[in-house]
Parts: sequence; C-alpha cells; structure tokens
Amino acid sequence: MEVDALNWQILKCLHENARQSNAQIGRTVGLTSPAVAERIKKMQDEGLIKGFTAKIDHNKTTNQLKAVITLKAFMGRLKPFLAKVSDFKEVLNCYRITGNENIIMEVVLRDQFHLEELIDKLITYGETKTHIVLSHVVDNRLISENQI
Repeated sequence: MEVDALNWQILKCLHENARQSNAQIGRTVGLTSPAVAERIKKMQDEGLIKGFTAKIDHNKTTNQLKAVITLKAFMGRLKPFLAKVSDFKEVLNCYRITGNENIIMEVVLRDQFHLEELIDKLITYGETKTHIVLSHVVDNRLISENQI
C-alpha cells in the first residue's frame, strides 16, 4: 500500500489523538468524513494501522519504576525464554536484537524489590544488564513521510 501525503496527515492526526472524529480529521486534512473513514478502513485492512490504544502513564499506577533490561541468553536458553517472556507481566515490550545481547525489554515495576524478583527469574535464561529509565526524552514519535 502506498502511503500518500493525505494518509500521512491522517496518521498524524490519529497518532496525536485516535479518539477524534473522522469529521474533525477531515477538517484538518481537507477531506469529508466518509473519505477519511474509507482511508482509515483501507489502512486497517492493509495492516498499516494495527489498532487503537490508550497511552497509559505508568507512574500514576503502582508501577513507579521503569527499566530497560538486556539479556544475553545462555547456550540453549533463548528458545525457552522466547516461549516464556509473554508470561512476565512486567514486560511492556520485548525485542530480539542483533549484537552481544539477544533480547532487549522495556519493563515497569513497583519498586527495586520487584526489579530484583524479575531479575532473579531472568538470570535463569542468561546474563542481564539493567538500565533504570529516569525520564522520556522522545516518546512514541510518529515517523513522517520525509523519513522514508
């Protein structure tokens, strides 16, 4: 699917606020509400738009600590880890990566004791490195058509 300039504008509107109406998006991009709806539906059907979610501030929940953890899997432990990682409720995102480590995870935790519990579970799969997140510098930025 080709993403033209109007689709990029629609994606930008949805990225900023996915709850705004098609009419509101249409006023911003210069289309009718039905035309916006048709474009959004087509982008969904093509898999470009995977869904609509709420952006949650984990600091406002019981999870006061955010960390990035890398894992260098022990020989023969990567596949068992990949089968188990979705069971770890602390993991927001998990990526299989290239380089010295095999995995990088973004996690949220109640406190340092919760972090210790998670690390105790992870070290059965490999060597971990933990980086505590102090603040977001760039958060969930939308790529633009100029970057492609």
